[in-house]
Amino acid sequence: MQNSIKTRRTEQRWSQADLAERLGVSRQTVIAIENGKYDPSLPLAFRIAKLFDETIESVFIYHES
Repeated sequence: MQNSIKTRRTEQRWSQADLAERLGVSRQTVIAIENGKYDPSLPLAFRIAKLFDETIESVFIYHES
């Protein structure tokens, strides 16, 4: 699954630590999600989308294999 979190975060001029604090997760979690190494839980995905005032589908892009 791909995501646009890094782009949206930099548009807001937030560091990874800023985003992590807003989401209540570690900076390492943000790094892993941005790099596609970790898919967030559904509740976290909803929090991310809500924080950016976007839909989940616009933040996370799923490609069937």
